[in-house]
Amino acid sequence: MDFGFTEDQRQLRHTVREFCEAEIKPHVMEWDEAQTFPTAVFRELGQLGVLGAIFPEEFGGSGYSYVDYSIVMEELARVDPSIALSVAAHVSLCANHIYTAGSQEQKRRYIPKLASGEWIGSWSLTEPESGSDAAQARASAVRDGDCWVLNGVKTFTTNAHVAEVGVVMAVTDRSASAHGISAFIIERGTPGYSFGKKENKLGMRCSPTGDVILTNCRVPDLKLCGKVGEGFVDALRILDGGRISIAALALGVAQGAYEAALAYSKQRKQFSRFISEFQAIQNKLADMATNIDAARLLTQRAAWLKDTGASVNKESSMAKLFASETAVRVSNEAVQIHGGYGFTKDYPVEKFFRDSKLCTIGEGTSEIQRLVIARQLLKSQ
Repeated sequence: MDFGFTEDQRQLRHTVREFCEAEIKPHVMEWDEAQTFPTAVFRELGQLGVLGAIFPEEFGGSGYSYVDYSIVMEELARVDPSIALSVAAHVSLCANHIYTAGSQEQKRRYIPKLASGEWIGSWSLTEPESGSDAAQARASAVRDGDCWVLNGVKTFTTNAHVAEVGVVMAVTDRSASAHGISAFIIERGTPGYSFGKKENKLGMRCSPTGDVILTNCRVPDLKLCGKVGEGFVDALRILDGGRISIAALALGVAQGAYEAALAYSKQRKQFSRFISEFQAIQNKLADMATNIDAARLLTQRAAWLKDTGASVNKESSMAKLFASETAVRVSNEAVQIHGGYGFTKDYPVEKFFRDSKLCTIGEGTSEIQRLVIARQLLKSQ
């Protein structure tokens, strides 16, 4: 068992960290306050190889392993979790759904554009009345000749308003439940494909989240991604990998908050002593660091197993559950260590605190992760 990183992986971390520190960090609060998505910077991540992380070079990808990808996601979220969230939706969900379930023609058309950053991607599964119970989706797709006509509303779609292409799930056979949902690739500008409300969120504010509206949207049969009725089944496979990216994102949130709190504790004085000298603060820092290391090991184990081709249904859920709840705990303690200053926007822990909460909700709530884990535990008995 090897717990070390290769020289290439250490260099990858260094490269992404340098980019984040130089190109993202100076603008984090500006983008957050204005809820502005930094399109130009996001496309630069494509040039850096981030947006094609897990796809082979033949499709314009970087050929990274999932361990590599988890390093990238952690480094992005360590500086700005919002950017990391948009990258996760673009890579792990949209592009990966096309790569995993799409035809060779679809891969050749979309993956290079998504990997380069020329196009931004989105992925629409959730609806206003079907969140965790995604199999109860109402958006429909009815065949009409060599086309499908889609109607309905998808909500909480990351990148919706900035994406050039989206993967959208719709019901093609209501009697078949989870096996009656299909996935479609829809390009911006397609008649009947529009965008509704953009959410005004607690955190992750520069990553746009909103509604996708389907109004008699005609999609040719060639845009069906995967087999008819297998869209939701494919989505569950996609989410197994996607949860590794969210676990790594949560890990980055925790790491960023911890580093900020550690630095502050060495600068802030009370009672003529640096607060890092007080045992109460030391205990907090020790617990934060320990939980972060545990989350990192769970995340890297899931990533390593994914790279071996093993099923990671349980392991990715464990990593996502623990890392996301660690992000909330660590960012909460980071605010506490800052005291009143942690409640102001002058210090980064305020934003980490707001951003952390989505980690326990997006791509399956903590409650759903526990159900997934328990199901696998009981199946193995």
